[in-house]
Amino acid sequence: MTEPGFRTLRVERSVDGHVLTVELHRPEVLNAMNTTMGEDLIACFRGPAAVPEVRAVVFAGAGDRAFSVGGDLKEREGMSDDAWRAQHVIFEQAAMAVLRCPAPVIAAVEGFALGGGWEMALLADFIVASETAVFALPEVTRGIFPGVGGTQLLPRIVGAPMAKELIFTGRRVEAAEARAIGLVNHVVPRGQARAKASELAATIAENGPVAVRQAKKAIAWGSETDLETGMVLAIEAYNATVVTEDRVEGVRAFNERRKPRFRGR
Repeated sequence: MTEPGFRTLRVERSVDGHVLTVELHRPEVLNAMNTTMGEDLIACFRGPAAVPEVRAVVFAGAGDRAFSVGGDLKEREGMSDDAWRAQHVIFEQAAMAVLRCPAPVIAAVEGFALGGGWEMALLADFIVASETAVFALPEVTRGIFPGVGGTQLLPRIVGAPMAKELIFTGRRVEAAEARAIGLVNHVVPRGQARAKASELAATIAENGPVAVRQAKKAIAWGSETDLETGMVLAIEAYNATVVTEDRVEGVRAFNERRKPRFRGR
């Protein structure tokens, strides 16, 4: 089922409503992100992607040439400093909406993921890439700065020294290297990134949705603090699952040797 109301996205919900596919849809410009797309991303990730029924999100780009080549520099040509900053606030809000999505987000990357396009993929929980994928943060080569999280997310994934090299040089990383440095979880044949991401999303959606969301919270919070505090946060997340119907159902299903029927409550 297609979600209406988006101008630069195609948003589709699976038959059971548990998996949402969000497609950046400006294929004529390799899914470059303009102001309208930023506004659509805010509305989508604060709206349909955030509802309890959604248990996983597949985040993709239209076509097989690019996930996104980043900000639309043609739209930005001639912008005043104030207009540039005002537009960037929209992109900042879009980035935080993706990052704070309560359900797991899986980025499916075909072809280019450049600049803000790569940053959007980094905001997902993990990335599935096709063998054609090419990643880069070339902002410094244009006198700009990776402004929607690249300088914060990339070091957390690949380590500071590698992140510094990639950001300071703007060089491109192809799929094989991306897999080797831990940037992507899976590399698949051309045209198969979305299918693999959808397969993983469906697997996630079969699990207890409260437990999955609490696990996502615990990992996010715990990675930003010391181990002892992280352990406390993890216990809080654990206790949130104890009082759920899903926990009772999961144990009962195990003892009855059947598949659990989770309701997210």
